[in-house]
Amino acid sequence: MTLHLYFARKFLWTYLGITAVFVVILGLIDMVDELQDFPELPVWDVAEIVLLNLPHANYEILPLVMILASVALFLRLARSSEMVVVRASGLSGLRGISAPVLMAAMVGIVSITVFNPLVAASSKRYHDLVASYRGDGTNVLALSSEGLWLRQGSERGQTVIHADAASADVSELFDPTFISFSPTGEPIRRISARRATLGVGEWVLEDVKLWQLSSGANPEAGAERMDRLTVPSELTREGIVDSFGKPEYIPIWELPDFIANLEKAGFSARRYAVWYQMELSRPIFLMALVLVAAAFTMRHVRSTNTGVSVLIAIMLGFSLHYVRNFAQVLGENGQIPVILAAWAPPAASLMLALGIVLHMEDG
Repeated sequence: MTLHLYFARKFLWTYLGITAVFVVILGLIDMVDELQDFPELPVWDVAEIVLLNLPHANYEILPLVMILASVALFLRLARSSEMVVVRASGLSGLRGISAPVLMAAMVGIVSITVFNPLVAASSKRYHDLVASYRGDGTNVLALSSEGLWLRQGSERGQTVIHADAASADVSELFDPTFISFSPTGEPIRRISARRATLGVGEWVLEDVKLWQLSSGANPEAGAERMDRLTVPSELTREGIVDSFGKPEYIPIWELPDFIANLEKAGFSARRYAVWYQMELSRPIFLMALVLVAAAFTMRHVRSTNTGVSVLIAIMLGFSLHYVRNFAQVLGENGQIPVILAAWAPPAASLMLALGIVLHMEDG
């Protein structure tokens, strides 16, 4: 137990050290990029943007940090002959690396349970802050059990749109209600329709009933019915889809309900389902990366070409990461099932890495 705690502690400190290096490097690079994008902003505002983007940037490179930390740890153990001592004491090399492998699994669990919500919150805030500085529109979309809510804004005021359901490509809303507000926040009119189709610069409403709310008269008494009505809009189908936000903008604890609401509203939730399952499978993939590094770098430095071994370990780790991302794309496009896209690459990587470790151990 003492030996396992020793290896686990060394691995954790190595991982945290490499993570700190990447935080500094990515922060400096992002600082330069943001200063070029927003030269008119004060430095402190740009620093806020950089700090909000740092969690997401480091979350994306977690597999890279894991493979580098594993290689660094096992090279140090090999140079100090600690793994030789472990084998000489009667323990197998596989048992010797079990502590770093379990520590990698714990890092994966902490990343999806604690760090994932932090990344989601900071990424969403970063996106909104950058959009406000760039002067992008104030369109906001939300989903709930009551249906779809959309807000579009302009200098003429705001319009809140509610619909019971929508088409998969977001080009049509069913049973929509449009409530327009003046720039001062007062309701101007309410429009109910059977269907709304998004055209170029406008919503085309069918089977419409319109209530004028700005006058002091009874709105129902002055209500109008018409077969067709157009409502100006700066929205596009792509803009509405983007308003859903990327899957990484949603905390993992909220993803199941979000996926259910998305499907109830008539949208495809495959992209979010794939992301959700891939997050759950992350600890397995990180364990595989540690095993890959151990297979090529834990042998004594005198019995192998260290440079070639390190290169092979890193390239194999990158290759497995590429295969995992490729499977994610196939899953999001519907070419393979969601579970297969999310769980097959980590499981196959783990079995492959374990097989290489056993082969090296026998050799």
